[in-house]
Amino acid sequence: MVHLTLSNSLTRQKEDFIPLDENNIRLYACGPTVYDYAHLGNARMAVVFDMLTRVLQTLYPKVTYVSNITDIEDKIITRSQESGEPIDTITSRYTKIYNEDMEALGNMPPTIQPHATDHIKEMLDQIASLIERGHAYEADGHVLFNVPSFEKYGGLSGRSRDEQIAGARVEVASYKKDPADFVLWKPSTGDEPGWDSPYGYGRPGWHIECSVMAEKHLSLPFDIHGGGADLKFPHHENEIAQSCCAHGQEEDLSAFAKVWVHNGFLTVDGEKMSKSLGNFTLTRDVLNRGIHGHVIRLALLSAHYRKPLDWNDNLLHQAKKTATLIYKTLHELSDVEAGDLSEEDKAELLAPLYDDLNTPLAFTKLHQLCKSGDTDKSALKAKIELLAGTLGFFAENAEEFLGLNDDSLDTVKIENLIAERNEAKANKDYETADKIRNKLVDMGIELKDTASGTEWSKAS
Repeated sequence: MVHLTLSNSLTRQKEDFIPLDENNIRLYACGPTVYDYAHLGNARMAVVFDMLTRVLQTLYPKVTYVSNITDIEDKIITRSQESGEPIDTITSRYTKIYNEDMEALGNMPPTIQPHATDHIKEMLDQIASLIERGHAYEADGHVLFNVPSFEKYGGLSGRSRDEQIAGARVEVASYKKDPADFVLWKPSTGDEPGWDSPYGYGRPGWHIECSVMAEKHLSLPFDIHGGGADLKFPHHENEIAQSCCAHGQEEDLSAFAKVWVHNGFLTVDGEKMSKSLGNFTLTRDVLNRGIHGHVIRLALLSAHYRKPLDWNDNLLHQAKKTATLIYKTLHELSDVEAGDLSEEDKAELLAPLYDDLNTPLAFTKLHQLCKSGDTDKSALKAKIELLAGTLGFFAENAEEFLGLNDDSLDTVKIENLIAERNEAKANKDYETADKIRNKLVDMGIELKDTASGTEWSKAS
């Protein structure tokens, strides 16, 4: 029997994944706060959880993947005040941009993409439950979660009491009962957006949003919750506290989500990529450089998801070579009918991904398949399509990736020039051969000389 293993941040162990309901796997990943373009660190999370969804789909008949849009948050308010644009205009624009960028990277849209502002009533209901159960209190127009009321707080991150206070970056406020207490509801004044509530006109704190959206769309408990490693504390820690305490499940940290999956940081020269450090690269900027989104996807999956990944041009260069090999092989097999694979063959092919999403090993196996020259083309195509597709690379994208459907390219001319170059090389007329290569480069064509002949692709 095939087993999927995942590293569970809650138990700090790699475990066999045991679904709550084999007929519907329920997955939640924290989405973007839409006030600006997404950087590549945000994109890594989206790509990892898209791939996890695809892996789950090879094992189960239905996967419900929820990833939210945070469209009310202090950064959004600040951007509105600085720019003079209405908040709705900002959030609508950057939601659209985010979804376009993630689609360009080969991501499927989430099954459900809820917006925080559509769930204010549910947030107020959860806040009321927390107050009633003695885990939250009103103070100076705010409602705060009282961290000492929940003895198991820190169970996800493993942080000590002192580390919790230091790491929470909490605001020093006289109305807090404890320095680690965090905001569930805050007052809105002036031109700040807000909603009427029993606690006054205000808006929700950030952490309550995901607790509520996950519960509404997936019910509790659900199978998998995740996001970037930077969200483990305090955001995910606070989600567990809110959700468990609101439902009287203070002794069971898994009463919210059974498995927690966190992807590692994207780094630049070994330092975490983030907007606060100013060392970030926007996904849109890389796409605008002409780098194909599937090259970016492959680069983001080239290291194991739990490990840091250092972003640089060499990473992109290697990713482009691998992506080109995959798509050229799929294109070369376009006229071949894919054969049937046994369940044993499928399990063997996908074994690296079933072992805690081991993408480096999966890409090694895919590279070997593409280079194998297997005479059974039907079986080879079936194997490559299954493994490549689970990683997010599909045969129908091959012509677009390789530039073969670009009307601006004169493919007959290109092939004729390549033939002339090959003839010049055969005659040892290397000067003419180099001139033809340079002409093709000027046309935006890249050449690769292989044992089986000269391959070409559109430069990206």
